[in-house]
Order: sequence, then C-alpha cells, then structure tokens
Amino acid sequence: MTAAAKNEDSEKAESTTTTAPPQDKQLWRDLVGFWILGLCNNFGYVVMLSAAHDIIARFDNNQVLFLFFWMCTATLYFAFEKGAILLADVVPGLVVKLIVPFLPFWINTRVISAIFLTSMSFLLVAFAKTEMLAILGVACTSAACGIGESTILAYTSNFNKNTLSTWSSGTGGASLFGAIAYAGLVALGMSNRDTMLIMMSIPLLQCIGFWVILRKPRETKDIFLNSIEMTSDTKELVGYKEKVQYMGTLLKYMIPLLFVYFFEYFINQGLFELEYFENSFLDKEAQYRWLCVDYQIGVFISRSSVNLISFRKIWILALLQFFNVAYFLTEVIYFYSPTIWIPFAVVLWEGLLGGGAYVNTFYRMAKDIPQSRREFAIGVTVQADSLGIMIAGFLALPVHNAICRMPEYKRLTF
Repeated sequence: MTAAAKNEDSEKAESTTTTAPPQDKQLWRDLVGFWILGLCNNFGYVVMLSAAHDIIARFDNNQVLFLFFWMCTATLYFAFEKGAILLADVVPGLVVKLIVPFLPFWINTRVISAIFLTSMSFLLVAFAKTEMLAILGVACTSAACGIGESTILAYTSNFNKNTLSTWSSGTGGASLFGAIAYAGLVALGMSNRDTMLIMMSIPLLQCIGFWVILRKPRETKDIFLNSIEMTSDTKELVGYKEKVQYMGTLLKYMIPLLFVYFFEYFINQGLFELEYFENSFLDKEAQYRWLCVDYQIGVFISRSSVNLISFRKIWILALLQFFNVAYFLTEVIYFYSPTIWIPFAVVLWEGLLGGGAYVNTFYRMAKDIPQSRREFAIGVTVQADSLGIMIAGFLALPVHNAICRMPEYKRLTF
C-alpha cells in the first residue's frame, strides 16, 4: 500500500471517530412524554394522602372537631383509620416493586395495567359505600404507582439519559401539584367524590403521554445505537437465579437511597405534626399544611436539577438527612427554635435532599450500569425508597406516641 493511500485511510478513520453524533430533533417528545408519565404516575398517590382525612370523614360522622396528629388528642379510631390509608398507599406498591422486575418486560401490558388500576382507584374511592372499598381504592393507586415506577423508570434505559431527569422532575411535580390540585378543588366547594371523578383526567393524560407523545425505542435506535453506552459487551441477565445474584451489586445504590427515605419519612410521618408555634401568624392547621407544601417544593426543585447539579456520593445525603431527624426530634421535645422560619428552612432542605437522592441515584446508574442490565437494575432499585418509607411508617407511630405522653404536650390537649 502506498504512503498516499495510508494517509487517506487514516484521514477517513479520523473523520469517522471525530464526527459528532446526529442531532435528534424529536428528542423533545421523549423529554415531555416522560415528564407527563412521571407526573401522572405519582399524582394519584399524592391525592390519596391529601384526601385521607376526607375519605375517613365520609364514613364516620362522630369524629371530634380537631383530628390532627399534632394535637396529640386524635382518637384511636382516627389514628387507626389514617394509618390504614397510609399503609394502603405504600405497601401494595412495595409488593409490586418486589415482583415486577422479575416478570417479562411487556411494556404495553404493564402500562395498561397501571392506567386501569389508577382509573379503578379514583372510581372506587368516589363511589365507595364502605370504608373497605375506599381503602381498596387507595391500594389500587399504590399498586398502579408501583407498576408505573418499576416499568417507566426502567424504560428510560432505552432513551436519552436526560429522559430520566424529566421523569424525576415529573414525579416531583406530582408531589407539589397533586396536593395543590386536591386542596384547591376542595376549597372551591367540591366534594371528595366530585374531586375524585375530576381526577379521572389523569389516566387519560397518561395514555396521551405514553402512546401519543413518547416515541417508541425503534424510532430512536439510529441515534441511540451510536452512543457510547451501547458498546458494552456485558451479556443480558437471564433467569431468576442470575437476577437475584446480580442484586447484590446494586446494594451500593439501594442502601443509601433507603436510608434517605427512611429518615425523610420518619420526620414527615412522626414529627411534622408535633411542630407548633403558638404565636405564629399561621394557625395550627395552616402550619402543618404549609410545612407539607414547603417540603414538596424542595422535592420538586431537586428532582428537576440533575442537569445543573449532580453528585455520586448519595450516602452523604443520607447522613445529612439524619441530622435533620436529630433537629426535628429535639425540636419537638424542647421547642428551642426562636422562629417558625427555622423549621421551614430545614423542611425545604429535607425535601431537597430527598429529591436529590432519588434523581442522582438513577442518573448515576444510567452512567455506570451497562445498557443490557440497566433496565432490570433500575426496576429493582426503586424498591429501596418504598421500603424506607414503610419502615419509617412503622417506627414513627410509637415514637410519636411516646413524645405525646411527655408533660410538655399537656398544653396541646383540649
């Protein structure tokens, strides 16, 4: 081969390696589609928690006037019933997340199941004649959320990694807009039943987001297959045994995420209700409501921020969340904060840490894990946050009750 020919070949090879990847002018469809799917997936979960008191009140007309946990005077009946709704909104989703990753990834079947369960949940709660039917409706929401998160989040592995960011932002938006939507409709005078029927628009939006806006992976394959992410020769996991063995490698992602959510929901379920400033411009109910909104704002901001700020050491966020637990635990016992704005700042920080841990965990997985195994890995790791929430729920109640028995809380009783 002549020198000129060699130079020509080298120039061709160099031009091939330095050519920029083709622009994907339709990428916006995937980004918008996953944002909508994240919003719809968690919307029902948030609405059911927001509506817990109203759902209970429909079946019991003898509730005491003040049924707020922060008063430490809630009836045992109310505590049990609200606890049942909280468990119904968490446990079915966790069970689903434990099973779904090991099932065939039939995406359309899974999405149809999630949409069907979401629709059934709103209808059951709207038309329920008994408490058990209403709680079954809440459980359907939880199961739908579990199927959706395990499926759609794993489905992002077939798309541009920024779709993971928009999915997370959508779930954060659900936390904020879901609570505001329910409270706003009730404030306009709508009944719990009518509000639930209006929420039937969410499954319809979910259908549009998945089957109309979002592209199918085959439409993006020319661009996706040219990415560096697809060059790994790691074989795909086959069989139950291989998948279970591989789960051990995912603990470095799951354990920090579990602790972040455990500490976060230990505060939210056990300590939030006990924080109270007597001389504030907000009354007791408003303080709790705005603390929840403050928390959701933090979650929404951080779940939408991974393209601006990203980090790998999630265990640091777990440690920082533990410090938040220490602050709130001592605060609700000794009431040493001089102003209500300090708890508001800590709650916002708590939400930022929780949302940041969620989005950065999966964003890191999108970079670290070979594409051939990413779908299963992400589908399994979503179990961690639900497990942390459930453990927090079981531990928060006895701690809450122990604090309520302290002499300091006599001033909060009627």
